[in-house]
Amino acid sequence: MPSTFFGLNIASSAINAFQAAINTTANNVSNIQTKGYSKQVANREASEALRVHQKYGTIGSGVTTTSITAIRSTYYDTKYWNNQSAVGHYDTKLSYLNQIEDYFIDEGEAQPGFSTVFANMFNQMNALTGSAGDENKRKNFISEAQIFTSYFHDVANGLYDLQKDCNEQIKAMVQTLNAGASKIAALNKQINVIEMEGGTANELRDQRALIIDELSEIVPITVQEIPVTNTNYPDQYLGGTKFIVKIDGQTLVNTFEYRSLACVPREYKVNQTDADGLYDIVWGDTKMNFNMNSYSMDGSLKALMEIRDGNNAENLQGQVTSASPYYISVKPSTMTTVESMTMASEGIITVKNKEYHYTGFEAELDENGNVASYKFELESGLDGSEIGGITGMQARVGATIDCMGIPYYMGQMSEFIRNFAERFNAYQAEGVDLNGDPMGTFFVATKFDGTEFDFSDQTVSKDGVTDRTSVINGTSSSYYQLTAFNFNVADATVRNPALFSTAYNITDEDVDVDAHDLIDSMLKLQNEVKLFRGTTAESFLSCIYTDITVDTNEVKMFSENFNDIKSAITNQRLSLSGVDEDEEGLDMLKFRNAYNLAARMMQCMQQMYDKLINETGL
Repeated sequence: MPSTFFGLNIASSAINAFQAAINTTANNVSNIQTKGYSKQVANREASEALRVHQKYGTIGSGVTTTSITAIRSTYYDTKYWNNQSAVGHYDTKLSYLNQIEDYFIDEGEAQPGFSTVFANMFNQMNALTGSAGDENKRKNFISEAQIFTSYFHDVANGLYDLQKDCNEQIKAMVQTLNAGASKIAALNKQINVIEMEGGTANELRDQRALIIDELSEIVPITVQEIPVTNTNYPDQYLGGTKFIVKIDGQTLVNTFEYRSLACVPREYKVNQTDADGLYDIVWGDTKMNFNMNSYSMDGSLKALMEIRDGNNAENLQGQVTSASPYYISVKPSTMTTVESMTMASEGIITVKNKEYHYTGFEAELDENGNVASYKFELESGLDGSEIGGITGMQARVGATIDCMGIPYYMGQMSEFIRNFAERFNAYQAEGVDLNGDPMGTFFVATKFDGTEFDFSDQTVSKDGVTDRTSVINGTSSSYYQLTAFNFNVADATVRNPALFSTAYNITDEDVDVDAHDLIDSMLKLQNEVKLFRGTTAESFLSCIYTDITVDTNEVKMFSENFNDIKSAITNQRLSLSGVDEDEEGLDMLKFRNAYNLAARMMQCMQQMYDKLINETGL
């Protein structure tokens, strides 16, 4: 039979229970603006009834607070993390595409771009038809030609800096991933210590979920939490859990242990115009490459890699036709012209997933001037088994990244200026200067030491008839050497405008310094001769801007869609786990009233016991 004073115990249990409920509500209110905080609730159940050996059998013993738990939905958390990697990918990509687009904007004389600069140059060339021998008009044309080359310098330098920015962002994100993995492993240990002793680590679990929210924007994250059970009694839960975090199927955190990623600067460039020291990402423990080119990879890190390295799947690819101890010959399926070459003069060629360091290459041309084969000179010799094993296999230089990133736009500029300079120089080669001497090369590539590749033996005629050597070496005076960085007007022509050729022929017997028959032919280069992607030179900007606009609009559409999904999922999460001011206010009133009732019950009991003890006779 229960004690006479048992009613005090029951009322006391109610006071304790609702005190815990009010404290929990106070904690919710205090964290109403705390990022990542989940609403907590005090869970109560009726205390175990007592057998009193009376006719009514048992009597209730009050209420017990069993736990204080945070309200979270694993379903919506998982949906949020899955969507967040797509949000990070498209938001980051859109930001950088907008920056690339800015470099190609042409707003006339207010902000001159390609079309304005190109038109000004040809306007000055057209002015020479009136007085080709006028030195001032020659200088005006040469000055506009220098502005034309400077335009490409400025765009190339801007893209170069943007590529370096991407590279530093990649390093920063890898450091964020490593720091997040370390924090998750530490939190897992703290959570298990608390929960294996019977507690619930709500705040620590919120912190862990917030870290995963942030990491899921960088890379696709999957999370698995497995209860730890007794090996002899699988149904017996021990209180702890195994918490596993994976990136695209590769384990990042395994409960108390975590792996780190490392950024390793490339020893060799992939593309001719790449910035120095671009990072490859590897696992810190195995030094194996972290596969950023997986189709299932997503997130901000993937977007940065695509912008930094994206080549629209136009990197050098082909089939190995032959090999010897010190070279590999490849028949290309891409980069079949000198103008389209973008690979570095020294780098890595990959065959059957094995990398070989090449120290140089030669391109053998066919009768039409197209590349029939590449011959890559290897630093280390191949053994007999390798020679036989790679013949007929697919080879590539760099990764095949189907995205229009900085290398793609660099390559497009290189291809255009090579075609344009090649044809322009071919016209000049047909004429003579004001002294009647053969004209040299007008557009050149300037080396780091200030000397020039003049391409005098590498031009095609104005009618497209090939007039090159049959083999192009990666270090020789071929148009491969010409890029947007070193595209210039020959210094000799800048210093002496008389060297610019305006006529096919000037003889001593009939000197006509104002002859302009060559200029009349060269004016066709503006909008009649097809030079780039099947269209004319003046359409260069239209082609590039179409690429950027289509790509940007597509990414913008996906960004908006995934951000809309993010908003919907976030609202669902907040409806479950968010702290609502009105709801907490109602809870305060409800629990206060319940607490007051329990206190009144204590007061009632006190009066009863006072009557029993002091006024009831024995």
